[in-house]
Amino acid sequence: MADRRVALAVAILAVVALTGALGVLATTTPASPTPPPSERPAATAPTEAGEQPDGGRGFVSLHDRGLTGENVTVGVVDVTGFDTDRPPLTRSVRAARAFGTGSVDGGQTGHGTAAATVVARTAPDATLYLARVDGIDSYRRAVRWLRRAGVDVVVAPVSFYGHPGDGTGEAARVAQRATDAGTVFVAPAGNLAASHWRGTYDAAGTANGTVLFGGDDGESPVRRTAIGGGTDVTVWLSWDRAHADEDYTAELYWTNGTATRLVARSQPYPGDDVPNERIVADVSPGRYFLVVRGPADPTGARLRLVSPTHEFSQARPSGSVVAPGTARGVVTVGAYDTRVERVEPFSSRGPTLDGRPGVDVVAPDRRFAGLTENGFVGSSAAAPYVGAVAALMLDADGSLSPRHVELLLELTARDVGPPGVDYASGHGLADPRGAVGAAENETAGG
Repeated sequence: MADRRVALAVAILAVVALTGALGVLATTTPASPTPPPSERPAATAPTEAGEQPDGGRGFVSLHDRGLTGENVTVGVVDVTGFDTDRPPLTRSVRAARAFGTGSVDGGQTGHGTAAATVVARTAPDATLYLARVDGIDSYRRAVRWLRRAGVDVVVAPVSFYGHPGDGTGEAARVAQRATDAGTVFVAPAGNLAASHWRGTYDAAGTANGTVLFGGDDGESPVRRTAIGGGTDVTVWLSWDRAHADEDYTAELYWTNGTATRLVARSQPYPGDDVPNERIVADVSPGRYFLVVRGPADPTGARLRLVSPTHEFSQARPSGSVVAPGTARGVVTVGAYDTRVERVEPFSSRGPTLDGRPGVDVVAPDRRFAGLTENGFVGSSAAAPYVGAVAALMLDADGSLSPRHVELLLELTARDVGPPGVDYASGHGLADPRGAVGAAENETAGG
């Protein structure tokens, strides 16, 4: 079979800049990125001008009215641990467990602690359950534990990169089962707008048995692009379940513009139940490109490439939302920079592969930037912000269903993109006072 396979995608990926090490998004392994350096604030970045340390004057006014998340329980799922001795977690955490390897408070704790702190500051009387995970199995068990504990809201600032974009992977199904059971589930859209490509394995653009995916002129741009500085490269290749029995492989090549050399070939990833492969390589600074190989004849398979470590020179932001944010019924949150009034350039975009908008709302992602050494920004900083808003909404009206919470968040959001729902900002920028006020209005029979 291998000798009959042809190169479908030549030089799709230009690895132009490492986006960092452990940080903003969790993956199916503990290694994950922060946003690109150009988007990263200083470690000591202050809160935004005029904002309170709890995330905004809107939250202060809600707290002053007695809406603090009392009698609401929130579960936080993260790939790093939690420092439960760090205020304000000392007064908010009822239980914390580690699933898989590692302990709750061992090793890396910055990202998980930051996510939980956002919830604890913005919904100060909510009760927290914290779960550390390291893969799809531990994630599944953690969400099951939270459901059994009866939590009202799950905030899961994690991403599974090799999963399909239509909500059919196990990570998305776990989230959907939670919402079906009555739990509000909040997930990040992802930070892959500049690190995502998708296409179809068909005959379009074929020349001598090779289909090129690059610039509009059909030429590869990546031979003119260099890796800058870093060495760790991770690339995920996935395809749809209808073609699960077919074999596709990603290959990473070094080039000097004339000669080329194979550096790494993707291997099947056994940690989940979806058709995917992964490259994990330590390379020297230089010029690199990708080739995706598959069956000798076009199949129509829908292919997806993402990299949590590098940007693509010919990225396709459309459809870059990652699981569990691709699940139906989940509140999927993109990242918004209120300093310059725009969706973060790296924030993942819809639609999902099955045609849903993908992003429900966006939320500020830099108001708690100083909580971690490299800056706690990105969609997994925006997700706990919205999770806390959901907790305050349930404080106002504990009878709201997950669908009702999602609907009120969407209806009260401020439109910040093209008129109406769009793939980058969804229904708009989440409005805490508007959403909680709408929940109160529901309680009053409005």
